[in-house]
Amino acid sequence: MQDPAVILKQGATKIFFNIITMKIELLTDESTIDTWAIIYTTPDGGKYNGKLTITTKRLLFDAKSDVPVKAFLPETMLAKCKRDGYLEINKSDIKDMLVEKSLLAKKATLTLADGSKHTFNYGVLNIDKVVEAIKVELHDLV
Repeated sequence: MQDPAVILKQGATKIFFNIITMKIELLTDESTIDTWAIIYTTPDGGKYNGKLTITTKRLLFDAKSDVPVKAFLPETMLAKCKRDGYLEINKSDIKDMLVEKSLLAKKATLTLADGSKHTFNYGVLNIDKVVEAIKVELHDLV
């Protein structure tokens, strides 16, 4: 495989992007809504930059660091660490969502059935599209 930097210099941005994007297998009747670069805060307060992909059934977070997701999230929680190193939250486990907007932080905090809280912070950017994507197929969440 070619070095990603070489591929980028050749102008193949799409190929470069595919190399660094997490590979997810969609479930039956599941489709991808969108992906955002975002900051994820764990239930114990750890913060990680990465990519959040939202599908019709799940939220998938891929931390962009040398620390695997398994190192910062206990398996006992409903949010699961996948074998490929990304975090998975089933939408069916989401019991509440609190959206907060301030000048420097737009964030959505999800409370799962086990009581754990997971926060996705989009910084100064508008988080409305992320919130809308989370709500897709969530009939109990207003």
